[in-house]
Amino acid sequence: MLMIGVAGLALAEHEKPWLRASCVAGVLLFARNYQSREQLIALCDSIREVGGDHLLIAVDQEGGPVQRFRDGFTRLPPLAAIGAVYQRDANEAIRLAEEHAWVMASELRASGVDFSFAPVVDLARGNAAIGLRAFHADPAIAAELGQAYVRGMHLGGMAAVLKHFPGHGSVVGDTHKVAAIDPRSLEQIRHDDLRPFAECIEARVEAVMMAHVTYPAVDSQPAGYSNIWIEQILRGELGFTGAVISDDISMAAAGAAGSVGERVRAHLDAGCDLVLACFPDVVEAAIAAMPADAGTMPLSLAALRGTLGPSWAGLTDNPQRDRFVARITALHADQGNA
Repeated sequence: MLMIGVAGLALAEHEKPWLRASCVAGVLLFARNYQSREQLIALCDSIREVGGDHLLIAVDQEGGPVQRFRDGFTRLPPLAAIGAVYQRDANEAIRLAEEHAWVMASELRASGVDFSFAPVVDLARGNAAIGLRAFHADPAIAAELGQAYVRGMHLGGMAAVLKHFPGHGSVVGDTHKVAAIDPRSLEQIRHDDLRPFAECIEARVEAVMMAHVTYPAVDSQPAGYSNIWIEQILRGELGFTGAVISDDISMAAAGAAGSVGERVRAHLDAGCDLVLACFPDVVEAAIAAMPADAGTMPLSLAALRGTLGPSWAGLTDNPQRDRFVARITALHADQGNA
């Protein structure tokens, strides 16, 4: 199935038929779709009014450099700030990861958004696209903090989506702009990058997002187009049974498969359950490429629907939330002094 992007603060008339297409499972929102909490709630309501209550609504609300909704939401520090705390107090960092996740999840659920594509469990090993988005360079620390983050999301009524499998942090290229190739052996990737994914899968995550990275020692195709990575390693070796999600098909590194339609079909053929078509100019071609029988949302995707969330009034009258917000926003100052 597809998750698509829309252009603005409200649905355009030509976008409404997209939401009614049987192959469309939901909408991924961006900063271009946000003006205020009230506007966001109205947009989410209109998406489901047009396309049905089953539609999923998602966003990238990681914190730090990747936080699409800012004004009116807690300004979340990057995950790297939590990793820095781990160096001096592991237990405190674990608490902060849970609290960061709970604040993020509860605010989105209060706004009608089902889930964020989080947490990033790539290793912080110099990739330009990952940077401060990753917890730590050490696989054991990234795994422990990733598990804590998943717990916090679940407590906030939100499914968790690990990214970017099998690991984007150790390759130089930014897949938004160029093709990225990681020449390491499978043994080295297993030892390092796969550890956070494997341990977080044990925490019962609902979904995993694939990387648009090619690992030629394993497969000539980028991971999202690779049956080896998805079916043999992620599902077979790691035992993952949830939803497998592509990264955005508009990214430069997705171009290996050819046209928009070819990119969609290549992801589906490799074993992806959900393909992201984030930019409105590719949506019609992506819908046209979907098989005719792609009309029933699988249970793995239905599990991404958020549970009943609090209202904003309930959140603002919650002393525990006040404590969590104060603790995690203090990390901005800590990061500036690092």
